[in-house]
Amino acid sequence: MTEREEFLTAKQLAEILQVSESTVYRMAQKRRIPSVRLTPRIIRFHLDAVREALDVPRTSAPKGVQIDDAQLSFDDVLSS
Repeated sequence: MTEREEFLTAKQLAEILQVSESTVYRMAQKRRIPSVRLTPRIIRFHLDAVREALDVPRTSAPKGVQIDDAQLSFDDVLSS
């Protein structure tokens, strides 16, 4: 038997990303994260695809702007 792909609900993904459910839906609507629409009301998210979509390379900060690296990245959040 082949390994089954795991898809998450918006609520499950919101818990992993530590954001609200509405943020997950908004990110999907803006195509910031990939989603699979099963019916007009049912939407699911593949964690690996979301993780890949959110892995944006950091750019250098403009002069005079400090970046607070003390915060967790999405990789840190998703790997726990």
